[in-house]
Amino acid sequence: MYYREAPRGLASRAIRFAKERVAERLDGRLEDRDPDYLREALPLLWLLSTFYFRAEVRGLDNVPADRPALLVGNHSGGNVIVDTFIFSLAFSTHFGVERPFHQLAHNLAIAWPLAGEMLRKSGTLSASHEHAERALAAGAPVLVYPGGDWETHRPSWRGSEIDFAGRKGFIRLALDAGVPIVPVVSIGGQETALYLSRGHRLSKALRLDKLVRLKVLPISIAAPWGLNIGDFAGHLPLPAKITIEALPPIDLEREFGPDPDIDEVYAHVTAQMQRALDGLAAERRFPVIG
Repeated sequence: MYYREAPRGLASRAIRFAKERVAERLDGRLEDRDPDYLREALPLLWLLSTFYFRAEVRGLDNVPADRPALLVGNHSGGNVIVDTFIFSLAFSTHFGVERPFHQLAHNLAIAWPLAGEMLRKSGTLSASHEHAERALAAGAPVLVYPGGDWETHRPSWRGSEIDFAGRKGFIRLALDAGVPIVPVVSIGGQETALYLSRGHRLSKALRLDKLVRLKVLPISIAAPWGLNIGDFAGHLPLPAKITIEALPPIDLEREFGPDPDIDEVYAHVTAQMQRALDGLAAERRFPVIG
């Protein structure tokens, strides 16, 4: 009996240890952000962004310098979120790497072997209200994408549209934390590949929404794969010009009263972002080239 039970206990401990390590890898922690890593990597990464994507980031002075804020962005680029990468570099360049800054991403992105490690060192956390609340309580600005996988996999010809799919949790998050909302709009990400369909019906048929929180199974044409289904392995983004703009902060209680109507706030924020995105779209003359 002893020799049968011992291996079973050892296996149980090994499984528990593996689960804990996987959960930790999928989670991301505030302390995973590494200013030294950012300080060393920033010059080369910013050089790459400047030459390859001709990156332009405007309005960083609209981000409060002395308090946390909820930065709310439109999500683009499939599973290779160039916009987040560029904005994070610009933020650290503008405010310095010592200022905490966190971004929320799908836990599958954080689980990638190499890119996931870089994301965690850059301050990325898996998307959840708990993580956002913890980061805001620690005094850090937090970048969230309410549209999530639904928006980032929209067809390329809808690249200049805000589509949060009616998700309003970010408003309650800002109200509970007592922080302003800073809208952040970007354009160009949906030109880094040819996005054809979200594949949401296919995802539902395969029950991916239940298994791994994926409501879409996108279909695109992207390098180096050609036809790319799911974008699970990522892709090589085309050198589309990326332009990002942070808009003036919105103090919800000041603008909408002590008990704001969530629907009214949602309509106001998305309309403001759409107007700004329309302005960025009007500046572009050609896809990819910008």
